[in-house]
Amino acid sequence: MRLLIIEDDHDAADYLAKAFREVGHVADQAFDGEEGLALALDGRYDVLIVDRMLPKRDGLSLIGALRASSVETPALILSALGQVDDRVKGLRAGGDDYLAKPYAFSELLARIEVLSRRRGGRGQETLYRVGDLELDRLSHRVSRAETEIALQPREFRLLEYLMKHAGQVVTRTMLLENVWDYHFDPQTNVIDVHISRLRSKIDKGFSRPLLHTVRGAGYMIRDGAR
Repeated sequence: MRLLIIEDDHDAADYLAKAFREVGHVADQAFDGEEGLALALDGRYDVLIVDRMLPKRDGLSLIGALRASSVETPALILSALGQVDDRVKGLRAGGDDYLAKPYAFSELLARIEVLSRRRGGRGQETLYRVGDLELDRLSHRVSRAETEIALQPREFRLLEYLMKHAGQVVTRTMLLENVWDYHFDPQTNVIDVHISRLRSKIDKGFSRPLLHTVRGAGYMIRDGAR
């Protein structure tokens, strides 16, 4: 999942972003309501995590502006205001869920997964297939020819991105930006190492390769030999 955390407490935002990345999700951050609104209007996020008390624009106003702009990205509101009236006000403002602080990360993660699943029911693809290879975004399971394949979180994100663009050339820049969240070239062989590991896991021992190197361009996942 691609998540946007809108939280003015930098330590809290950093903690959440790190925790989400450790379980294989992409997590961007915004530290005030105006910045958060600008990023959320892009519409490329699966779920928004919105602190209620924000500088420049409060969380409820932010969500209301999104809904007025027809952006329906699910939003979970985080707030120290946890009374029933507070929760009702947050949901009526356009929030899809409300979690009072302090909270357990495991509960937040479960709620985020539920919101993503609901959005998937409105047309977002959650299961990718290329030949006999399957990836389930929600359960984080990968299998080929009904044999389960264990992937590390970064490998899962890499495969998810490749399968989402199956049949298309995926460049190194695209991978750096969308899998590693880099917007610069780190001048390392990190992509080559992960592609090699992934190829070994999904292709080794099977009759035909699915992951191909497109010389001078990038990589492509597709069914059948080139």
